[in-house]
Amino acid sequence: MAVSYKKLWHLLLDRSLMKKDLEKLAGISSSSITKLGRDEYVNLEILQRVCTALQCNVIEIMEMGPDDPSTLKRS
Repeated sequence: MAVSYKKLWHLLLDRSLMKKDLEKLAGISSSSITKLGRDEYVNLEILQRVCTALQCNVIEIMEMGPDDPSTLKRS
C-alpha cells in the first residue's frame, strides 16, 4: 500500500504553517519531516504527535492506496 501525506501539506498551508513549525509543534525530528515529504512510512508515534499538534485526526493528514501512487485520489 502506498502512503500519501499530501493532505498534511494542504492542512499546513491552510493554517499558514511551515514544515519547521510542524517540527517544533509536534516535537519531531527533521528526518521525520523529510520522510513525510517523501511519502515514506513513519512510526505511528510520529503520526500521533502530528495529529495532537494540529488537533486533527490521522485521516485528515494521510491516505493509503494501491502501490501505484498515481492512482491515489487527489484532493
